[in-house]
Amino acid sequence: MLTDILVPRNRWDLLAPYPRSTPTVTVIVTHFEQHHLLPRMALALRRQTLRPTQVILADDGSATEPDFKVQDVETLVVSQPDEGFRAAAIRNLAARNSTGEVLVFLDADTVPEHGYLEKMVRHISRCPDVLATGHRRHTSFAGLRDDEQPGAADALDEPRWLKDAYADTANLLHSDGRSFRFMIGAVLACRRELFLDIGGFDERFVGYGGEDWDLAYRAWNAGAVFVHEHEAVAWHDGPDWAGRDEDSEILDRQSARLASVIPEPSTRGAPLNGLISDALITVRSAGKFSDVVRTVHSLLRQTHRDLRVRLWPQDDRLTEIYEGVVQSAPWTEDQLRRARVLVDVYEPLPRSAVRRVVEALTVSDNGQVELIREEQLAGVAWSTRAIGRARRWSPRFTRGEILERAFGTDRLLVEAENDRTRTLDGFFSRWH
Repeated sequence: MLTDILVPRNRWDLLAPYPRSTPTVTVIVTHFEQHHLLPRMALALRRQTLRPTQVILADDGSATEPDFKVQDVETLVVSQPDEGFRAAAIRNLAARNSTGEVLVFLDADTVPEHGYLEKMVRHISRCPDVLATGHRRHTSFAGLRDDEQPGAADALDEPRWLKDAYADTANLLHSDGRSFRFMIGAVLACRRELFLDIGGFDERFVGYGGEDWDLAYRAWNAGAVFVHEHEAVAWHDGPDWAGRDEDSEILDRQSARLASVIPEPSTRGAPLNGLISDALITVRSAGKFSDVVRTVHSLLRQTHRDLRVRLWPQDDRLTEIYEGVVQSAPWTEDQLRRARVLVDVYEPLPRSAVRRVVEALTVSDNGQVELIREEQLAGVAWSTRAIGRARRWSPRFTRGEILERAFGTDRLLVEAENDRTRTLDGFFSRWH
């Protein structure tokens, strides 16, 4: 039986007083043409202080089917055709065949120390929202026996940017919306229910890298609690990417791929104004025709430009002017998982309103912000992060309780637009 403790924001440090439970664990090992490393991995998993209940080797199209078995542990091998680097797809296939309460992801070239699993699950077993990343160290397995564990004397340099990030955030206790960059797929773990809730890895990621950061971004957006389990050490055979002689174009293509699906500003670099947007804004369009148009136009000229506007309910009077510009269909699951902010708007907003809302929700990690103009409610905004956590806790708490207890709410006073125009012709002419 797992323990379910609700913590505010990212405060995993508050879990310490609660007793640990012992979950069932499925270890998923991603593999491609690394058969020589499998005996070392099998021994390392067999010797864990917390024995896994299931191990799945996720083979991404090796020419020869791997021969892999962990003694005294249920072991499965799942595979897919070799159609390029498809770590996302093969990990999802393995997860669909898993039975453990907790999923622990490893790569075949990243071998855990004996206490790795026990240390990786210590916060996950207490809180269902935890997404944990372990401590990946680097060495060379050359000259080591399969049953010989690397030590500090064998270590290669760790990536400085990652080491500094964990130090600066107190092992991700002080995470924010960019901390997904510090979650490493080769040493990742979470409850199976959290993995399924966020939709697993995105199988559109084909080619090296990025699928772990994308999963972590969506997890944060869904209310995950980030933890770096510093004492959970796994050894990678070889240096970090920065220590390898590789073409920088691979990293550039990874960055561009992430920018297409992650609207976080410093990841995207510029508003792309496509289907995947940072803020999803619903205009409650029932009302006087000219009032709705003024409201929509006030959103289209916001200083925060990475947004998408939706009209609800659908209003045929607005089709001619807004067709191809705003959305009338419901938000897609992909849009909802990737946007950071949802907003309902009832009347026109000043140009800076959405920017202020996004900052209030993402920088302060609030759950809800009301926009107040002249003591009237002009709109309500929610972080998708708070909504995601509320969804998972809905059997025990209402959304309002999660907003207050886990995130907090705020109110923003917005100025009235100085709009004295009687007609839309006059209104439009003011904004040339």
